[in-house]
Amino acid sequence: MNSDRRWRLRHLPVLLAASAVVMVGAAVIGGLTRGSAGALGAAVGVALVTASYTISTVVLAWADAINPQLVLPFGLGIYVAKYSLLGGVMMIVATADWAGLVPMGWGVAAGVVAWTGVHIWWITKIWPASRGPGVAIEE
Repeated sequence: MNSDRRWRLRHLPVLLAASAVVMVGAAVIGGLTRGSAGALGAAVGVALVTASYTISTVVLAWADAINPQLVLPFGLGIYVAKYSLLGGVMMIVATADWAGLVPMGWGVAAGVVAWTGVHIWWITKIWPASRGPGVAIEE
């Protein structure tokens, strides 16, 4: 068993910090292009992605810590729940004539690219160095 029980969430603070930076940048760009509604929309878009990925990360880490066989059912369950909720929210927002809708879409895209990019960087550069040479995931 791995002596570092928190390894499943060790990357989360870096991802959250990167998302916060992207959220501020998105809000600035949204504000410059579409005013306050654009700033809010872009920031909300990044926040939606950040919340979604954070929830998945925490639920999957919990399931894996309890029993690795729980990862698939909990992963699928959280996926269905998140995207059902997100789809409902997006349908409601899309029916409104809100100036922040397009910036929110761009914020979602920026959040996905940033989270994914930082996660790839973490997995390829930081995580292997933190484990040391030749250390398996489960010791």
